[in-house]
Amino acid sequence: MKVIKRDGTDVDFQKEKIENAIFKAMKNGSGVVKEKIAQKISEEIQQSAISVLSVSQIEKMVYDLLIKYKQKDTARAYERFRAVQEFKRNNNTTDESILSLLNKTNEDVAKENSNKNSVIASTQRDLIAGEVSKDIAKRKLIPTHIVQAHEEGAIHYHDLDYAIQNIFNCCLINLQDMLDNGTVINDKLVESPKSFSTACTITTQIMAQVASNQYGGQSITIAHLAPYLRRTRDKAFKHYYNDLGFDVETSNKLSKDIMMKELKDGVQTIRYQLSTLQTTNGQAPFATIYLEIDEGNEYEEEMALICEEMIKQRLEGMKNYKGQEIGEAFPKLVYLLDEHNCLEGGKYDYITKLSAKCTAKRLVPDYQSAKIMRMNYEGNTFPPIN
Repeated sequence: MKVIKRDGTDVDFQKEKIENAIFKAMKNGSGVVKEKIAQKISEEIQQSAISVLSVSQIEKMVYDLLIKYKQKDTARAYERFRAVQEFKRNNNTTDESILSLLNKTNEDVAKENSNKNSVIASTQRDLIAGEVSKDIAKRKLIPTHIVQAHEEGAIHYHDLDYAIQNIFNCCLINLQDMLDNGTVINDKLVESPKSFSTACTITTQIMAQVASNQYGGQSITIAHLAPYLRRTRDKAFKHYYNDLGFDVETSNKLSKDIMMKELKDGVQTIRYQLSTLQTTNGQAPFATIYLEIDEGNEYEEEMALICEEMIKQRLEGMKNYKGQEIGEAFPKLVYLLDEHNCLEGGKYDYITKLSAKCTAKRLVPDYQSAKIMRMNYEGNTFPPIN
């Protein structure tokens, strides 16, 4: 017996291929594999009077025989598998999904990511590209049984629109290296910042670049910003003491005032930049800021100050386009609980109490246990990815 393939060529009939297809359908259908029935169906087809069969004729015969032998679940799974395979053979399956995006009727795509506004032109362009990427991924890259499970709702393949690209989906940004040693953005050298406010601005630029060249979340820690708060104070002290000739006490007071103002302005810069920046993939950076106070660290005091200011400002919120006070969606905050701030008499308990108020009102920060982290990760603590 000969089989005419879809491309018009003919090959010898191989009943093993039919049996394997039925086995797969049985696993995805009833979950019970009945080898004898699969063998019986393949033999019946082989023994049919027709000397030449097309692939589509064989598929119909398999389906009809499964129904005949009361294998309805397997027949349905086999039919679905055929439909997915047919989809993979299609040259263009994206017209409807793209047009529905433009018509604002594609709710599934429009609402898959909370930080993407599908009405905005740049976001629409990203989503349109995503529909093309999904189509290629489902037809050319992802195994059929995974596509089938996704289409049927058994699983959800998140970020399918990025699956064909060899790019990262999440990262912990090595902010310390880029701030301490400088970095390059758009082929321009960005040198190490001389103040906290500049460090905050550069940080948001880095995060925007990362968000534009990956998908998924990203995290930074305030520990990498703390040295620049010290740098601001030292710079101001030198100005008042060396340049203007003030005494040590006055220089200390004035430099602290400068530092506290720059602390507030720098944190505000991060918040508003991350809430209003739009990246090349049409969304605000999906970012997390790690609030940690490392007791004994050279910059412990600065870390505590940044922590407190981040939480204070989040508690205050910001205004939406109607002038109503809201809590921004991003960046997310994660607060590290340790011996010195776990409400057992530690010196930073006051920050934890402020954090609890913020959580009650804004649903952030989330919390992480330094004790458990150190137990699980060889004595280390580090930011989560969102």
